[in-house]
Amino acid sequence: MNITLNNGITMPALGLGVFQSPPEETTAAVQSALSAGYRHIDTAAAYGNEREVGEGIRASGLPRQEVFIETKVWVSDYGYDQTLHAWEKATGKLGVDYLDLFILHQPAPDRFGQVIAAYKALETLLADGRVRAIGVSNFMPHHLEKLLEATDVVPAVNQIELHPYFSQAEVQAANARHGILTQAWSPIGGITFYPGWGEERRNVMEDPTLASIADKHGKSAAQVMLRWHLQEGRSAIPKSTNPARIAQNFDVFGFELDAEDLTAIDALDTGVRNGPDPDVIREDRFSMVIPEA
Repeated sequence: MNITLNNGITMPALGLGVFQSPPEETTAAVQSALSAGYRHIDTAAAYGNEREVGEGIRASGLPRQEVFIETKVWVSDYGYDQTLHAWEKATGKLGVDYLDLFILHQPAPDRFGQVIAAYKALETLLADGRVRAIGVSNFMPHHLEKLLEATDVVPAVNQIELHPYFSQAEVQAANARHGILTQAWSPIGGITFYPGWGEERRNVMEDPTLASIADKHGKSAAQVMLRWHLQEGRSAIPKSTNPARIAQNFDVFGFELDAEDLTAIDALDTGVRNGPDPDVIREDRFSMVIPEA
């Protein structure tokens, strides 16, 4: 199942995420995903596993053009020239000469001038054909408005935390107004314990409503959540390094949730974020240096 982005590029709606995947497990996870049918891999400079993603893609034997590669620029590489160099670092580690989707990882509101300069570098990379689409991640509506006022190319994608317990309706609506695809990270609530963000988290995988819907369709709660994303027009990038779970997460195209199912899942939203607030400045994290290729 493909989604057409606002610049006409098609992207597989479902991809493998590798956030918190240890580098030593990432290559095998990517190989498992591509063997299971995935054709979209999402990584980031800050994850420290771009090199292993590239190794997994090459080991699959698939032609480069058959795999949609998405990665992200980290805050410490924001700025026009710095972001152009971030492309060199990313492609060098991945072992490719172009990226399918290159996005800014955080809105970093304390240095938004650098954010704008970084995005203008993405526009240059797009114009030069070194990337096929550009976008952002974790941008709230007010960040999007500031970005759009100062740049020329509307982001193709905004990747945000999104699962049944935190569905960010206002952000989704803002994305839709501008023709930006909403892409869900933590799409099945897997980032239940995000480092440094509290100890008490409800596990969406154990939600009784989802369990009931899963039982009704003979599927798992994770499969139901991924189907929910796809039917509501979103992209989703579930993370796993377990080959069986990777395959199960891709097996979501043979059933359909009905309107009652979708309404019940939509009603689970708690408004509680599990990951970091994009408006909170994390200088220790933002200043992390991304190694050279």
